[in-house]
Amino acid sequence: MQGHHLSGQAGGGGGHKKKEIYKYEAPWPVYSMNWSVRPDKGFRLALGSFVEEYNNKLQIVALDDERGELTCRSTFDHPYPTTRIMWMPDSKGSAGSADLLATSGDYLRVWRVVSDTETKLECLLNNNKNSDFCAPLTSFDWNEVDPNILGTSSIDTTCTIWDSSGHVKTQLIAHDKEVYDIAFSRQGGGRDMFASVGADGSVRMFDLRHLEHSTIIYEDPGHSPLLRLAWNRQDPNYLATFAMDASEVIVLDTRVPCTPVARLTNHRACVNGLAWAPHSACHICTAADDFQALIWDLQQMPRAVEDPILAYTAAGEINQIQWSSAHNGWIGICYGNCLEILRV
Repeated sequence: MQGHHLSGQAGGGGGHKKKEIYKYEAPWPVYSMNWSVRPDKGFRLALGSFVEEYNNKLQIVALDDERGELTCRSTFDHPYPTTRIMWMPDSKGSAGSADLLATSGDYLRVWRVVSDTETKLECLLNNNKNSDFCAPLTSFDWNEVDPNILGTSSIDTTCTIWDSSGHVKTQLIAHDKEVYDIAFSRQGGGRDMFASVGADGSVRMFDLRHLEHSTIIYEDPGHSPLLRLAWNRQDPNYLATFAMDASEVIVLDTRVPCTPVARLTNHRACVNGLAWAPHSACHICTAADDFQALIWDLQQMPRAVEDPILAYTAAGEINQIQWSSAHNGWIGICYGNCLEILRV
């Protein structure tokens, strides 16, 4: 990335000295992507295809240190495109613990990586057993403090909180329209609080201990749908979101609701993704249709944040960005049929 390097370990195993960029070309358009968090697995990511038909694919891709390139370890089938992929937040990665990842699409599915070359469906979480119809899931989040808890968001206006064995802990009508994203907060112990965004243009916050009410943290002035949200991974007071077709990212402070504490406005086309640094409270990365991935330093807040400190121009419209928590000097982006991991 152009600009100065953020401090962070390169991570990964031995072998060759790490390059600045690794590129992997999938056999189909890529949409969803996520970094494995287990330190014993090196550089490992899961990718989901975006093909507008029933038959879609997932791949597990890893860095081959000897060859110095990203290679596909396994491919398996998935019905419909995945709206989100997430590895179980098991940063300890103890030898005996299950190696799990989850996907959202028509349903929430949990998969077990049995070996480098084999992945099996562990369970399918379905809250609508009496109907052939399912309301597609737009996203989900896996609770870091208690990995037994997952939350899903759906176009049917609900959020559902599950335990990992497939039982529904609670389901609530979260918004007036479709819910597009959900994310657990580290506030209040990190187990019970989460926020969601949706087509009604609001950011709402919930507490599993007090579900009779929610707090509206922000409403888009033009009531444009809000597509994604992400909590700051070091300071749980801050979160970021963006609206459909908008070229700016809005940073919010839950202590000062309804008024953005920063607006990140340098993108020249609609924003598609954002990711906070895992190791720094003041850095966030954004990605957009202008081919750009930008890293911002927010230390100046609430003074205006004028320009990013790092910029990378890809060879296509970036539709996905993820900052690795296991290797915090690395960011992954997707565009077209390509995954690139970038050293920052």
